[in-house]
Amino acid sequence: MSQTQENFDLSEEVSRHILGAGSDSGLVMIRGIPDLAAHARGNRLMLEGAPEKIELVKRFLELLSRRIEKAGAMEQLEVRRLFEQFIDDDVCVNLNGEPFSELITSFNGRLVRAMTHNQQQYVEAIESNTVIVARGPAGTGKTYLATALAIKALKEKRVSRVILSRPVVEAGESLGYLPGDIKEKVDPHFRPLYDCLQEFIGMGKFEQFVRQGIIEITPLAYMRGRTFNEAFVVLDEAQNTTLPQMRMILTRLGYGSKLVITGDHTQIDLPRPGDSSLLKLRDIIGSVESVSFIDLCGKDVIRHEVVRRIIDAFDTYQMREKEKK
Repeated sequence: MSQTQENFDLSEEVSRHILGAGSDSGLVMIRGIPDLAAHARGNRLMLEGAPEKIELVKRFLELLSRRIEKAGAMEQLEVRRLFEQFIDDDVCVNLNGEPFSELITSFNGRLVRAMTHNQQQYVEAIESNTVIVARGPAGTGKTYLATALAIKALKEKRVSRVILSRPVVEAGESLGYLPGDIKEKVDPHFRPLYDCLQEFIGMGKFEQFVRQGIIEITPLAYMRGRTFNEAFVVLDEAQNTTLPQMRMILTRLGYGSKLVITGDHTQIDLPRPGDSSLLKLRDIIGSVESVSFIDLCGKDVIRHEVVRRIIDAFDTYQMREKEKK
């Protein structure tokens, strides 16, 4: 195999992202490419190895430079994600380095956008379909992006209300014995949804919309017998629904409504995990028009890097256990 050498003088901005200290630095990532050696001196990156591998790094550096120029400094986790997806030929930005379009601006002024190719497919599926089913591990943005798009649709007056629901398995869907009104009964189970909504619209507006019925957060058991027109409905933790429950929520949709179903098939809390509708739903409605299925994975985890590594470790363990059986 032919070997070649090439040096790159990096700008200050790119150098900070590539040559910084720590186990997550860009230099460490580049050194992980087979048949390639990488060294740094000052702002100079020196590569030696297979010409096609050097060319790959060169194109990544150009992409990173354009990305920083257009969107500003990046978190190191974003750099790692961009690098890994670029190396996998699964680039999460277009060829001129532009990040995905922002969806909304959070209450604190932060731009909310898809961060991976799979997340962008998820966003596009929500925009163009009536029923969307997203499966994936914790931290992949299933609920976060769905809630962001629900608020966006509400602000753009494409829907008149947002409805968020979960099956309350821990309470056995029997909440009558708990003290307080319905909101007080289910508060602990819906805290993740509250956090999302408050991030997007602020505490004051959130409480106002709840009082006005513009935003409704309700257990799945309370959806029976209702029809939702001009509503953006998000069913979270769908791995804990049975087929009858799933059929019930799917048949609640009225005119001008959209339903996003999210779940993680590795975190089923039902007494009999095989009863989870999330395991069977694709076979039942996968061919129905305007229904879309999206699978997110460890590469789409947006939380701390260690979360992604933990997910990978659990997946590896489960595969070993299956092989033993």
